[in-house]
Formats: sequence, C-alpha cells, structure tokens
Amino acid sequence: MSNIHPTAVIADGAKIAATAQIGPYCIVGANVTLGENVILYSHVVVDGNTTIGAGTEIFPFASIGHRPQDKKFKGEASRLVIGERNVIREHVTMNPGTEGGGLLTQVGNDCLFMASTHVAHDCMVGNNVILANNATLAGHVSVGDFAIVGGLSAVHQFVRIGAYAFIGGMSAVEKDVIPYGTVKGERASLDGLNLVGLKRRNVERERIHALRHAFKELFHGTVGTLAERAEKLKAEYTQPEAAALIDFVLTDSSRSFCTPATKSDREDA
Repeated sequence: MSNIHPTAVIADGAKIAATAQIGPYCIVGANVTLGENVILYSHVVVDGNTTIGAGTEIFPFASIGHRPQDKKFKGEASRLVIGERNVIREHVTMNPGTEGGGLLTQVGNDCLFMASTHVAHDCMVGNNVILANNATLAGHVSVGDFAIVGGLSAVHQFVRIGAYAFIGGMSAVEKDVIPYGTVKGERASLDGLNLVGLKRRNVERERIHALRHAFKELFHGTVGTLAERAEKLKAEYTQPEAAALIDFVLTDSSRSFCTPATKSDREDA
C-alpha cells in the first residue's frame, strides 16, 4: 500500500483500512485494527488487541496497547478500544484492560490527549474529553463526556470523574468528582461548578440555575448525610444537569466524593 511507509513494520494479521496512513518507523502488531483515515505519523507503536476508530491521529513516540502496568496481569486476552476522530499526541501511553476490570479499556470519540498523558488499564473515557499535558489516569478510572483534566494532574484508581467536570492543573484527585464540578489542589477539593463549560455548551440559564440550587443543597446542606440529601432531592429536580448530579451522588462507588474545603483545610494549605 502506497500510504504505508517502507520503514514501517506491520505484523501479519493486522487489519488496516485502505485509507489509513502509517508513517516512518511505526510498528503495528498482529491483533491491531486501524479504521478508515487513521494516521500514525511516525515512530508510533500499536500492539495488543487494539482497535482504533476512523479519523484518529496518533503522533510520534506514542505507545498504544502494550500490556498493562499491573502485576496482576497474566497475559489474559484483554482489549483496548479507541473511538473515532481522537487526537493522541507525542509520548501518550494507553494500556488494555485486565481480568479484574472487565478486560477492556475504552476511549470514546473526539477526545484530545496532549503530550505524555496516560490512560491505564480498565479506564472508561467518554466523548470530547481533554487530558492536558502529563495528566495521568490510574487503573479503573471513568471519565464522563466533555470532562477536562488539567496538566500534571493525577487521578487515583477507581475514581469517577463526572461529565463536564474540570480538574485544575497539578491536582491530585483521590475522590470522585461530581458532574459539572470544578476541583483543584494538591489533594483536590471541590471548588464549585464548571459554569464556564456549561455556558460554552449553551446550557439554558434556567437549567444552570437549577443545577446551582441542587449543588448548594447537596454540598452546603446541614441536615443528614450527602446521600440522604441526594435521595430527598431526587424527586424535586428533573432538569437534566441537576438530575445527573443527584444520580451520580447516589451511584455506588468505592471512593468518597471531592467536597468543598473546610476553613481548617484552607488554613492548613
């Protein structure tokens, strides 16, 4: 194929669409599938049971689909599935799943992974997600649609990041981040709602207003636990954003939630 550079190494068995482009010194493993118009620019290595969707671009020195960085991995037939129209920049690493996480790591469509970002085993990344430079997702992390993870941030294993959430740069995220929430800090705390992101997506003012009220009642209320307040509010808020926030709080998770910093937390910082 004229769109595969002669220095590229393509293993027997790889499934490559006729319109895919593979640049100099790329290596593609035997169980890899590249969709239409996928571009591997140069020095890209794709291995494992990896599927890359149409229109995705991968830049030099990315390592995609190699075995997970997990000592429990014993060579099981796990997969990495990457959707369409993603941009995966230099030195990005993405690993397939493990038996302990359903044998699948999955990335949605239209995401941007800036240089040196990492997506570990069993992560579930939605659509239109951005990971800024050197942001890292540990194993089993889920990231909702349109979420942004700032540069040099690290997300603890099994953490959930809700849709439209914003993680400030250089944050360490050890707890779940609510949809539409903004968190930041060396040990990240909830800093309010991502109102800028909501306005950019042209969310109606009335819906933002309802979300702000629900947020205030959940995280600044004084009666009952967070879960009890969410259960009480469930019937009251039917607007999509507020309902998504309440449902997220009520969903079982192995992690607690990022909450607003207390006065003592701020003084210690």
